[in-house]
Amino acid sequence: MKTPKRYLVPEDFMADPSVHVFNDKLYIYPSHDWESGVPENDNGDHFNMKDYHVFSLDDVMDGKMTDHGVGLRVEDIPWAGRQLWDCDVTCKDGKYYMYFPLKDKNDIFRIGVAISDKPEGPFIPEPDPIRGSYSMDIAVFEEDGKYYLYFGGLWGGQLQRYKDNKALECATFPADDEPAIPSRVVQLTDDMLQFAEEPKPVVILDEEGIPITAGDIDRRFFEASWLHKYNGKYYFSYSTGNSHRLCYATGDNPYGPFTYQGVILTPVVGWTTHHSIVEYKGKWYLFHHDSVPSGGRTWLRSLKVCELQYDKDGKIITIEGLDE
Repeated sequence: MKTPKRYLVPEDFMADPSVHVFNDKLYIYPSHDWESGVPENDNGDHFNMKDYHVFSLDDVMDGKMTDHGVGLRVEDIPWAGRQLWDCDVTCKDGKYYMYFPLKDKNDIFRIGVAISDKPEGPFIPEPDPIRGSYSMDIAVFEEDGKYYLYFGGLWGGQLQRYKDNKALECATFPADDEPAIPSRVVQLTDDMLQFAEEPKPVVILDEEGIPITAGDIDRRFFEASWLHKYNGKYYFSYSTGNSHRLCYATGDNPYGPFTYQGVILTPVVGWTTHHSIVEYKGKWYLFHHDSVPSGGRTWLRSLKVCELQYDKDGKIITIEGLDE
């Protein structure tokens, strides 16, 4: 399906949007791409991300984007090393909690928490990262007063360095015919500052109920977890990374397992695809990014949005990425 798309911040390079409705407005929490001068590589060292801006919007396709300025920067965080990759924000009891991945001083990704009284920030970081946290690409889902945090990404996201929530001496990848490395999900503590349990794998099954394999690069998880609910079903969506698709699977609870359903967005210009899905004023929207404005440089990406639609059976109608 070809559908009208809108660039949201044409004057700057923003990516990896996490989007939520707070106080009847859409709030957008993207990562911020800067020209780093570092040659591009598979570890993502060229992504020089130093801060987060917070944006709001009250009309998706035509409204003015409000830039609320910097919500959090690397130098604000006591344990910081480098690279603030994508974040997400949720609200509980009038407080707003930002969960962010950041490499520590040993260049290992941890997940931190920063808190604000307002959805636009500024966010004040906790002095230490969440105990037992690792990897990146954060999404938070709330239901019935319980908050679930999804995370994980391969290659530069370091997920291949862990097994059963323990660090490995050497990174390992499964063989092509073995189950793919999964994303993780964990419930948060009541104070929103720690994991309430051991993170669990988010298993994606094929149509026969068999876990998707590592060699199935068109369907296996790579990064960019997101969860939303539609008509009583849980939709787990994600990026396939080096095959450049946004895909989704459905399940009966936030932990899964989830059964593969199809492609949300076909490849766009630029290496990475990262997104969020949100309902606003009776319509559903897909927020994502591409690298068209920067001339295809994968580390300088720009925010986009388009409407997302379902068919009568609840299947997401595939959106064509390259329709400019």
